[in-house]
Amino acid sequence: MYKRVISKFKGNDDFSRKNGTSMKLSIVATLYQSARHVDEFCSRAAKVANQLVGEDYEIVLVNDGSPDNSLEIAIRIAEQNPRIVIVDLSRNFGHYKAMMTGLAQASGDSIFLIDSDIEEEPEWLLSFSKQMEQERCDVVYGVQEQRKGGFFERWSGQWFYRIFRIITGLALPDNIVTARLMSRRYVDALLRHDEREVFMAGLWLITGFEQQSQTILKRSSSETTYTFGRKMSVFVNSVTAFSNAPLIAIFYIGIAISVIAGGYAASLVVHWLFFSKPPSGWTSVMASIWLLGGLIISFIGVIGIYLSKIFSETKKRPYTIVRQIYRSGTEVI
Repeated sequence: MYKRVISKFKGNDDFSRKNGTSMKLSIVATLYQSARHVDEFCSRAAKVANQLVGEDYEIVLVNDGSPDNSLEIAIRIAEQNPRIVIVDLSRNFGHYKAMMTGLAQASGDSIFLIDSDIEEEPEWLLSFSKQMEQERCDVVYGVQEQRKGGFFERWSGQWFYRIFRIITGLALPDNIVTARLMSRRYVDALLRHDEREVFMAGLWLITGFEQQSQTILKRSSSETTYTFGRKMSVFVNSVTAFSNAPLIAIFYIGIAISVIAGGYAASLVVHWLFFSKPPSGWTSVMASIWLLGGLIISFIGVIGIYLSKIFSETKKRPYTIVRQIYRSGTEVI
């Protein structure tokens, strides 16, 4: 019988491996407004997992506070398939944090992380596994040959990666997707990252190990939920999480402004001594005041972003809280 596991907070830990033996494969996905996809996803994922490792697999679904009935559908499916584990979070914490929680719950020797919206196909697991075996690497991840969406989405995504690489110095691959097959030792190392402001693509990269890409064709079955505002938020979070370049840039810009201002002051003194005329041009003076005022405010804002991250990290709040875990044949209070 399928039993409900009620747990206290379980965040970025090895909770799942304490409650069951290791298996060959774990498939990890998150649920958010996934009601129309979860049935097909579980069916296809189970089929491909059975084809690859037989019965020695689990499917870990993390319900990230989905407002629809994704959880109820997943529970119904799990009653028919005891290899499905459902992690129900207490509220919506965000895609990246939900993924990290799912990885912490996975117990497989290999872990396949994928979105559940069917835009990323569960059948990729077969080609990913074949490449991992041939190249003896720890990670095989998918990259799109061309980013999905309209002109603006493709253009903004392209510049995001370019600017991120310039500022951080990290060679983040273009058009990377969620889908990736990872070894147990890689996932264990990834879970050692304990920051509260999570940018998964950056964490995947800095964890290291041997990683290889595979070009895939991602389906486009729905409109993106990433508005321009959310994209800007992700960009600011990713840059400030992996680089102190903005702070260094502020220092050098301040030095440059001081040098320019000093030269301008010297020219005013020379003008007054030798030409005995007061300088004209109040418009330029006011423009300079507004320019410097805007720079000062923006610089304070950049410093404030870093301070807010320090504030968030020092509080040590859990980045997810698990409300319930549904696991076949197991009950933990």
